[in-house]
Amino acid sequence: MKVRVGVDLSVDEALLAGVGSEVQFVRIPEDPQGAIEIEFWVPALRPSIVRRQWQHLQGVRVVQLPWAGVDTLLKVFPPEVTLCDARGVHDIPTAEWAVTAILAMQKCLPFFLERQRQGKWALGQQSQQIDHPRPTKIKDPAAPMKEVAEATVLIVGYGAIGQAVGARLLPFGAKLELVGRTAHDGVEPVSNLDELLPHADIVVLTVPLTSETRHLLNAKRLMKMKPGALLVNASRGPIVETEALLQSLNAGRIRAALDVTDPEPLPEGHPLWQAPNLLLTPHVAGDSDRFMQRAFRLVREQVGRFSRGEALINVVKGEY
Repeated sequence: MKVRVGVDLSVDEALLAGVGSEVQFVRIPEDPQGAIEIEFWVPALRPSIVRRQWQHLQGVRVVQLPWAGVDTLLKVFPPEVTLCDARGVHDIPTAEWAVTAILAMQKCLPFFLERQRQGKWALGQQSQQIDHPRPTKIKDPAAPMKEVAEATVLIVGYGAIGQAVGARLLPFGAKLELVGRTAHDGVEPVSNLDELLPHADIVVLTVPLTSETRHLLNAKRLMKMKPGALLVNASRGPIVETEALLQSLNAGRIRAALDVTDPEPLPEGHPLWQAPNLLLTPHVAGDSDRFMQRAFRLVREQVGRFSRGEALINVVKGEY
């Protein structure tokens, strides 16, 4: 008997090629009108639609998500359903976003982009950014240009994405400090975070959202950051306490680059939109024109393992 694998109607047929004849793909509409029997499901739409689809599915034994983070859907599926994440699918684009954000902020590109839109050539002492260097006889810089070389970069969450970020920063000459849930092979435990934060020039967050990591960067820890340091959040918005971050930004203590916020989507008129020293993108760090190819490469492997009765990879245990 063939394994029935559910995929969304929007999935390109070419992405399903290469799966053995023992597999039958079943298309799942956004609003199913009746019960659909499948054993393996690959939901790829936004969480609100996934919850709606789930109510019509029967016989599901495995759910393979195309995302690394599972926090939005963790409570949707019962314990008897094996939930798998997409560890490895988002590493490259998310790491590239993090490095891009770091370079953009170190080189004050948001400031210069605003001057470009105004049609103004930025000359000395125009910047309202923090940590502005004193004018010199040689040159009075328009903004506090910084380097990644020799900067201490603290990567909090040294999993697949954190490792990808670190690998791309090393060629720039950055000095890496690594934090994981527990200590291992040069990685400090998260319990040492308070001691590490004051020495970091750049702090990169790549941790999953769990009950342990919610507000990991709270008011107390944000105050421990070095004045002028850069906070880069490529994980989930609630990892950082929003009100405390706003206070730190408005006080000119730190800078930040956020791909995620709390709340999200960020509503119109929210004070984060106008916060100084902030680069903000709308949860796009993991996006890529190669995303679906990578995601369905994993899907094909997982479906093959399932059909052969082999152990699945990326199985979620607990909160991630």
